[in-house]
Amino acid sequence: MKAFAAMDGVWRGPAWTILPSGQKHNITQTERIGPFLDASIKVIEGRGYNEDGTVGFNAFGIISYNPATKVYTIHSHAQGMVGDFVITPTADGYTWEIPAGPMTIHYTAVIKDGMLKEVGDRIMPGKDPVRFFEMNLKRVGDTDWPGAGAIPAK
Repeated sequence: MKAFAAMDGVWRGPAWTILPSGQKHNITQTERIGPFLDASIKVIEGRGYNEDGTVGFNAFGIISYNPATKVYTIHSHAQGMVGDFVITPTADGYTWEIPAGPMTIHYTAVIKDGMLKEVGDRIMPGKDPVRFFEMNLKRVGDTDWPGAGAIPAK
């Protein structure tokens, strides 16, 4: 899981997504990311705050590695959907994809100089990719989540 160590911490910044109506929706995105189970998995919580402070987006993910297949997987919960998807570390971040019928949702992230930029593109065969999501987050601190706060034995 060392390939994903740069993700650890608390992150905040502007993000936008294109809604099904075609409208661009701006939020303040936060992420808290940390190791768990002796650092054998990476736990991710994402919250997107609307202008009025309400939560407009919430997601939860777990990255794990399967030594038998030598594949990293992200188990993702977002917008009432759940799935397991291959996530691939890169020299400066990661990529992951969600197959959606003839379309593929492709995410690319770059983590550099305390910034995490992730973009999402819808890819249809024979067509140019369509960007529908972008977040530009600044690392604002360390986190002991999710390992801290365990219930003591007594």
